[in-house]
Amino acid sequence: MKTLIVGDVHGCREELEQLIEEAGLDPKRDQLIFVGDLVAKGPDSKGVLKLAQKWKAKCVKGNHDQHVLKFRRGKAKEMRPHHLAVAKTLDEDDWRYLEAMPLWLRLPGMLVVHAGVLPGVKPEDMEPAALMNMRSITADGRWSSDFDGLPWASLWSGPERIIFGHDAVRGLQQYPQALGLDTGCVYGFRMTALMLPANVLMSVAAHKPWCPLEA
Repeated sequence: MKTLIVGDVHGCREELEQLIEEAGLDPKRDQLIFVGDLVAKGPDSKGVLKLAQKWKAKCVKGNHDQHVLKFRRGKAKEMRPHHLAVAKTLDEDDWRYLEAMPLWLRLPGMLVVHAGVLPGVKPEDMEPAALMNMRSITADGRWSSDFDGLPWASLWSGPERIIFGHDAVRGLQQYPQALGLDTGCVYGFRMTALMLPANVLMSVAAHKPWCPLEA
């Protein structure tokens, strides 16, 4: 059985379909996993959600998935226009899929999370906002969603290997015990995935940029 762990998709359905095809996945045998942010910014968030449901794919919750879920909590007035636009296209099956996303997912020897985990802290003991938003660790040991410090993954020493997304600015991040897969497909770069058990990276080029990359 193959397992393909895919970086941030952000509604880029065509690139995702191409990546799955090039990976040679069989829906009857193989497993598809996402590091979160299936939706928003790109052209076809609903199509990505339908593909994920068709494959019975597992996906951890990303910050953009969480933003879209505000709609279900009656907080439409707090939403950005691109999140609200996605929310208005979704049906009940889509909402159930989004609402069922866990904050982390354990695989043998691995942990999949959207953004990050503080070194020495179990994900169970992390606040949800950190799991979905952190990028850096500041000099005084706090987590940050910005770039005011070191990449958190550079300080992670295990024991589990963490596979994550969220940080397109830094791009592909490869550390001994952490792998960042967000290579900015929606910004016109690439969609990247980890193939298991071979433990090899694969990627496809973005078909076009859908929004600017902002640090």
